[in-house]
Amino acid sequence: MIREKVTFLRRLTIILDLCIVAASLVISYYVRNAISPIQHIGIYINVLPFMLVIWGSLLYLFGVYESFRVKRITELLFIIFYSALAGFILFGGVLYILKIQDVSRTVITMALSLSFLFISIEKIVIRLFLRYIRIRGHNVRFLLVVGTGKRARRFAELVERHNGWGLRIAGFIDEDIKKTGELIGNYKVIGSFEDVPKIVEDNVIDEVIFVVPRSWLTKIEKLIRFCELQGLKVTIAVDHFELNFSKLRQSEFDGFPFITFDAPSYNFALLFVKRVFDLIVSGVALIIFSPIMAVLAISIKLTSKGPVFFKQDRSGLNGRKVVIRKFRTMIDGAESQRDSLLCLNEMNGPVFKIKDDPRLTGLGVFLRKTSLDELPQLWNVFKGNMSLVGPRPLPIKENKYEPWQRRRLSVKPGITCLWQINGRNAINDFNEWVKLDLEYIDRWSLGLDFKILFKTIPAVLFRKGAR
Repeated sequence: MIREKVTFLRRLTIILDLCIVAASLVISYYVRNAISPIQHIGIYINVLPFMLVIWGSLLYLFGVYESFRVKRITELLFIIFYSALAGFILFGGVLYILKIQDVSRTVITMALSLSFLFISIEKIVIRLFLRYIRIRGHNVRFLLVVGTGKRARRFAELVERHNGWGLRIAGFIDEDIKKTGELIGNYKVIGSFEDVPKIVEDNVIDEVIFVVPRSWLTKIEKLIRFCELQGLKVTIAVDHFELNFSKLRQSEFDGFPFITFDAPSYNFALLFVKRVFDLIVSGVALIIFSPIMAVLAISIKLTSKGPVFFKQDRSGLNGRKVVIRKFRTMIDGAESQRDSLLCLNEMNGPVFKIKDDPRLTGLGVFLRKTSLDELPQLWNVFKGNMSLVGPRPLPIKENKYEPWQRRRLSVKPGITCLWQINGRNAINDFNEWVKLDLEYIDRWSLGLDFKILFKTIPAVLFRKGAR
């Protein structure tokens, strides 16, 4: 019954959000049309389904419709903002691909802005209302906690700190009947395993939480089966392995259940959105910058001997080989001189960097300073073996990592990352470079990608750390 109620309310909220998006588009059209007449509203009605699908999918994938109980208001607002931003880019891509020219960009921008504003207000009002009624004892879920160890105590403290979640602990259960009556924080141990049927019968229990040591896992099977027969929701804390980075999730192979420890950056839905974003932005950028790239290619050919592009095998996702292409900035055959210049290397670790590298051509210095030599890597992003944002791919022959450093290969490499916006070559210690990459991996979100992309623009324009 509770699950059906949650599903119904979630669907109702989705419908409400989509109605807000549709209303925002209509309002934006009439406001813009009042300023100066534009195309008939029919064209906007035709593209509305695309906007609704994009908005609804992004809000769902970003987790807006998950339980409000444990979400902060700022977290909700950030999710809605990034959904609006990603929605604007994806919707613009749809208009470009379908060659729809008659839609006013002002109307679309205004519609997405109003959608962000109205949906944010809606979520804040709903969350504050739910918090208000939960604090006053309504819409509360009562938990029976099995286990009395340190982890169970920490869980009780967590629930107490967040009374707005609407969770109440009915009591604790322990294997040892002698512990009955003991206090766990502000709660009592109200029985042993054998007492659970009587406790469930005499009390309101919505969910049974098992926070038990690994040695108890075989002992609680009977209790879990009892809860299943009673129709009670069961949650088992499985933080038995104190891993620093991986995130736990339940997975399944054709009915065979597993507990999987994912790298922090793994989320298929969000990675799919990231890939679509990369595809659209890199495709549009290749078209926009193609005249500049053509001019640069001709200039390189006219000013120095050798090929236009510099090609190199680099390490990609989990060590996959990625062939990257950059505009050539050095004299032809520069790689053969590398060993003789090792004594000038300014980077600690397996990276080779020289300030005022003598192998650079005159045009190459300009290309490095302006980062224009990186433009051909947009093709790697378009193909999918690189991303716009991610740790820089290093040459395979420089792939001599310490075990802790190799984790930078656990995500797809990118054109820009935290290293680029924090000084690039001004950071001479490879360990510091890797720490920035690992910080990106551990904090990864679509929002962080947007922040890095926005900060990359001034870093390139003002040549921060460029050589």
